[in-house]
Amino acid sequence: MKCPKHVVEMIHKYLDGDLHEDEGRELKKHLQSCEDCKAHYQELEKAVAFVKSISYVEAPTDFTQKVLEKLPKEKRTVSTRRWFRNHPFFSAAALFVILMTGSLFASYEESQFSVTKYDNLVVDNRTVIVPEGETVKGDITVKNGDIKIEGKVEGNVTVINGDQYLASAGQVTGEVEEINELFEWLWYEVKSTLSEVFKQ
Repeated sequence: MKCPKHVVEMIHKYLDGDLHEDEGRELKKHLQSCEDCKAHYQELEKAVAFVKSISYVEAPTDFTQKVLEKLPKEKRTVSTRRWFRNHPFFSAAALFVILMTGSLFASYEESQFSVTKYDNLVVDNRTVIVPEGETVKGDITVKNGDIKIEGKVEGNVTVINGDQYLASAGQVTGEVEEINELFEWLWYEVKSTLSEVFKQ
């Protein structure tokens, strides 16, 4: 088309319904005298009519589902990250449990010997002895060692990762507990922590 550019713009404005009356008269006059612009106008008019006719076509009811099924699957790591990002409380709780479990396992694996301090206890290597004629008033906990009771204990005796030797003369007024399994030890730690919390 060799016509001025403003004529083509007027055709587009007319089809959009944005053309002023003065411009409309000028366009009609030009279309009567220019076959190229008239043919261009008719082509555009057909295209607009076609677009308007297909705008009423409805997609099938399962169209969205089919499109979603054809999309590539999301990587598992991405979906896991999104879940943790959307659930910060659970993320913090999971991190806390992991750290606490690691800490508990590490302290269980420690082979360091320890015992509850009392003046009348005798420690020989890793064996704690309650001598004959002595009375310990309170609980005794021995970690990674053994206990031999010849005297009296007015409280509980707990041996973690060790053995208990109760002589016939020995006497314990509380419970005697030997913990050699991880889960028993874990339960013991939970009970100890709870008893400390409730004492306060």
